[in-house]
Amino acid sequence: MQPIIQAFFDIRTGTLTYVVCEKPGAPAAIIDSVLDYDPNAARTSTRSADAVIDFVREQRLDVEWILETHAHADHLSAAPYLKRVLGGKIGIGESIRTVQGVFKKIFDLEPEFQLDGSQFDHLFSDGERFMIGALEAHALFVPGHTPADMAYQIGDAVFVGDTLFMPDVGTARCDFPGGNARTLYRSIQRLLALDPETRLFVCHDYPPGTRPPQWQATVREQREHNVHVGGGQAEDAFVAMREARDATLGMPTLILPAIQVNIRAGRFPDASGNGTTYLKIPLNAL
Repeated sequence: MQPIIQAFFDIRTGTLTYVVCEKPGAPAAIIDSVLDYDPNAARTSTRSADAVIDFVREQRLDVEWILETHAHADHLSAAPYLKRVLGGKIGIGESIRTVQGVFKKIFDLEPEFQLDGSQFDHLFSDGERFMIGALEAHALFVPGHTPADMAYQIGDAVFVGDTLFMPDVGTARCDFPGGNARTLYRSIQRLLALDPETRLFVCHDYPPGTRPPQWQATVREQREHNVHVGGGQAEDAFVAMREARDATLGMPTLILPAIQVNIRAGRFPDASGNGTTYLKIPLNAL
């Protein structure tokens, strides 16, 4: 089955949010939503999420799932806001518990912060099958960028998170805590072993100046043309390239606010006694 897919591109963070359904008026899933965040003023807004809400209402969709491919380091999730307005269950891969354990220490989170993933409504296991109305979907564990990345196969489409970018951009970095280039290579090979005409939808695009943003490529196109893994690139060569490249990269602009919010399923810490909510900035920790 070929689902209907509507993409929303956030130019500030290069993030793709997707709405997936069988047809208008049917159940739907929202994948990798964005809560707008101004790092200079530390102010949030729901402009991007409201565009998704408008589309869902126009198409008379019934949101059953709000899916995260991983705990993003480059944008804040709007999942709680979307759930409050549209309903649905927030889901992520079960290895989010590993990521929570790492970052609870880095951010010195409150003792009552649980490391069991209970902040989310559902934790997917590898190969788990689930339904979005009449659409059958299943979760594919694809770690490497982080220890907890999950891709979602829905009909002939796979939402690959940060494993792969568009073929002319390559692959995701692996130098965050728990990331591993060799693990990422093997996860990518799992995706590239799918049917050649399978559509792969990326979570981010950072387009070169020669083209506008894009977000869809087939398995065949990725196998043949991806600048990091295409043409049968060997594992050791990929690992050497990826590790050398990662050593030159600065941290994402929003990693500090994003991670400590996203491991909470997009929720903010409780407000302090003065009514203001605070996030932490750990010095010299990353």
